[in-house]
Amino acid sequence: MDIYVFTLFPEMFTGPMETSILKKAQDKGLFSLHLINYRDYSLAKHKNVDDSPFGGGAGMVLKPEPIYNAVEDNCPLQGKVILMSPQGQKFDQQLACELAKEESLSIICGHYEGFDERIRNLADYEVSIGDYVLTGGELPAMVVIDAVSRLLPGVLGEEESPLQDSFYNGLLEYPQYTRPRSFNGMEVPEVLISGNHKQIALWRRKESLRRTRERRPDLLENTNLTIEDKNMLAEIEREELAKDE
Repeated sequence: MDIYVFTLFPEMFTGPMETSILKKAQDKGLFSLHLINYRDYSLAKHKNVDDSPFGGGAGMVLKPEPIYNAVEDNCPLQGKVILMSPQGQKFDQQLACELAKEESLSIICGHYEGFDERIRNLADYEVSIGDYVLTGGELPAMVVIDAVSRLLPGVLGEEESPLQDSFYNGLLEYPQYTRPRSFNGMEVPEVLISGNHKQIALWRRKESLRRTRERRPDLLENTNLTIEDKNMLAEIEREELAKDE
């Protein structure tokens, strides 16, 4: 996959994108990151890319010409264009999975007080990572790149790894344990060291349901639950009621 990022501050990406799994994935050619600076496409004498808003108001607004020029000169025809915006749809694991299927992604990072409304016409998606405002779209773009790239074949090494992540199947991930078996009086559940893979799988599914019910019950409403899942949830509810008695 080729990922193109359109930004005023390409240097912000050099640290996070050149570390750990993301660096290894790029070294293997599993995805390529291309950083494009709007200023290189400004026709202004001093390469400015912003201006004061029509109608007045505080701050500066990104002009359409440099961004259009940059995108049209670099964006592949077959790829999707994402505009990072607090007004966009909420980024989640489902959208990450959809984007991971694309041949290329182009991500437009806003900055200053906002961007000229006509820039929205470039985008296939407007995406927000949460209901808060940041100084620009660079950090949200990194979140999208991280979430999408780790779903690409070969990036995590083990193909099953992303399948076990929280939100991948609509639920939160089950608890994980490693050595030592006993730590500060806290023990690893016996089932995990039993060697019974069927029982381990059932325990993990039940604990995934339990954790989702406790922390994000809203996720259960949009998850296709099997009859076995529903029976597990009923059992969990009985266990919780018994604790309260």
